Amino acid sequence: MISFLLRSKLRGLRIIMPSEQSTEQWSEVVVRALKANEISLVAYVPDNVLAPLIKLIHADPYFTVVVPAREEEAVGIVTGAYMGGRKGIVLMQTSGFATIPNALASLVCPFQIPLVMIVSERGTLGEFQQGQAMVCRTMRPVLQSLGIENFAIQEPEHVEFVVDRMIKQAFSTQAPAAIILSPLLTKREF
Repeated sequence: MISFLLRSKLRGLRIIMPSEQSTEQWSEVVVRALKANEISLVAYVPDNVLAPLIKLIHADPYFTVVVPAREEEAVGIVTGAYMGGRKGIVLMQTSGFATIPNALASLVCPFQIPLVMIVSERGTLGEFQQGQAMVCRTMRPVLQSLGIENFAIQEPEHVEFVVDRMIKQAFSTQAPAAIILSPLLTKREF
């Protein structure tokens, strides 16, 4: 009887064995999470680390993609879209984040805009450019001083959970959020 009940409860569920490896890339998981949360507008300034994600987004007709000249323009575009009833996200590199504190402090934070940002982290783990290292050291303190929730993803198995929950939290609390992609995740090579 117990065996029958267990089989009927598990029918339709896929059991994943430890030996099975997912071949899905972090960028594919992010796209799935964006769609699940109805994020259809993507504004970004080009970045090599984010290139796999950017390529997938451009190839998918679900997304409207805007490529402004600067990151603060991307913040303004996504903020305006939110005020018009559309959900969006801003993609940038750590050095691009350094250009947006004024837009965050004077627009996004005081007006409780749920701006979601994905930031590819540079300036750590063997970075060769001094400027990138300096900017990296300032990013988290700026996020913390503005009260912006942030989390760095280091492991592929955490991508879906973190991206999904950070988006949900941003929109339910009406507050910005930064998802930081660690070089441990993106495997950035120098």
